[in-house]
Order: sequence, then C-alpha cells, then structure tokens
Amino acid sequence: MPGPSESTRPLLAVCVGNTRTRFGRFERAELLESHALANDDPTLADELRTLAAGDNSSAAVVLASVNDPVRDRLIESLDKSSGSPAIRLGVDLPIPLKHTLADASTLGQDRALNALAAYARTEQACVVIDVGTAVTVDFVDGTGTFHGGAIAPGVRMMLCALNEHTAALPEVAFDPRPLAEGDSPFGKDTPEAMLKGAAAAVRGMVRELIERYAQFYEAYPQIIATGGDALTLFGDGDLVEHIVPDLQLLGVHAAVADAVNADPVE
Repeated sequence: MPGPSESTRPLLAVCVGNTRTRFGRFERAELLESHALANDDPTLADELRTLAAGDNSSAAVVLASVNDPVRDRLIESLDKSSGSPAIRLGVDLPIPLKHTLADASTLGQDRALNALAAYARTEQACVVIDVGTAVTVDFVDGTGTFHGGAIAPGVRMMLCALNEHTAALPEVAFDPRPLAEGDSPFGKDTPEAMLKGAAAAVRGMVRELIERYAQFYEAYPQIIATGGDALTLFGDGDLVEHIVPDLQLLGVHAAVADAVNADPVE
C-alpha cells in the first residue's frame, strides 16, 4: 500500500506503546503538535479523531504498535469516522530499515522507528536509548544499518518486581525527585533506596552498553535518548547528547516518506 504523500496530505502518526500512545500531526514534513495519553484513557480515540480531522484538511493516519490489541481498537474507532482506512506499519506498509539481524520479525516497531529517525537526524553512527516500560539501547552504524542492542526492565518495572518478589519491600511509585544529579547518593529510607537502586541500574547499564558499542565500532557514536523517563534519568547528565521525546513519531514520518528504500522490516 503506498504511503501518504507528505506534499499533498497531512499525516497523523500514532505510536501505540505498552502503556501509552503518543501521536502527532505532520504537515509538509513538519511536526506541528504531539501528545501522549495512557492507553486506557477514554478520550484517546476522540483526541486522535480530532487531530486527524485538523482545521482545513484531514490527515492520513499511520499507526505503529507494540501493543496490537490497543492498536486494533483504535483503528476500529478511527475507520468508523474516516473516509479512508488507517495504515498499519509492518502490515500494510513496511518499515524501511537496513539491518544485520538474524530474525527481524522479533524486532519491535518502536526500536525500528527510533533507529530510523535517529539516523535520519544525525546521518552518523548513533546509540538510541528508549526509556519507558522497558529500556532499549540500540546501535545504528554510519551507513544507517541497525545492528540490534539490548532490552532491560525500566525503573517502574524494577520497582514492581522488587515489591512482588520479596516479602518486605513496599510498593513504590516512581518519583523522580530523589534521582536528580548532585543529590545525595544514599537512600534514607527503603522506598528512596529502591528508587535510587533502580535508577542507577538503568544508568549504569546504558553507560556500559554504550562503551561496548563504541569499542565494537572503534569510534564513539552520537547518543540520543527518548521515552517517558529519558529526561528524568539522563537530562542532567553528560552521557546523552540529545533527548528527543518525539523520536518514534519522526520515525513514522521517515518510514512513510522513504518506504520504497532499503530492506523492509515487517
């Protein structure tokens, strides 16, 4: 299925995650606005319909997803109010990402689109960090080829596991205040100690992986981060060069614009 033409029709890019959906409207290759809502927010479908309709012209709707039940529910709602069907990346339209993976069918669309957008932005080797429900740290070389990476639990998942798999550790909500750079390294009570431990685990893992990727590549790549917790964990440090909240949306736009190039990732 051909992608929408950026020069003739706006694009509503929708990225359905594990817990949140991020969406934004592009006009003539420019992201005009973006929003994020929880997947169970009852206003989500209405917000998508409103943004798709726009003020002057309706947008083509393209959805990426790592949560297909939510994606399919949204598509059903959108199709009822739209003159044309929504486009599913990886199903109706491939993601044009060069890669060295043994089995690209296991690659999440979020990781593929982040990599596509990061290379389009930097045009050089880069490490892409996505910090959300899970944390992914991926490497794209200087030709735009995706080499894979690592996946680990995010801070909230770690906190949940500590509570569920121990007898005494409490349920702790994610609170970024004790995690600021320059703050005391010591947790003064159990919840604060859990927060600091989970945050340090993510930060330490990311630094370790970046160093290993750089050794493999024999050069230091540019570091880009995205995801809901990226600013909290990396905004005050010197490790990450760019934090791009809408990186995956930019990847959707790049996939639509460049769908005829490279090797498709289904």
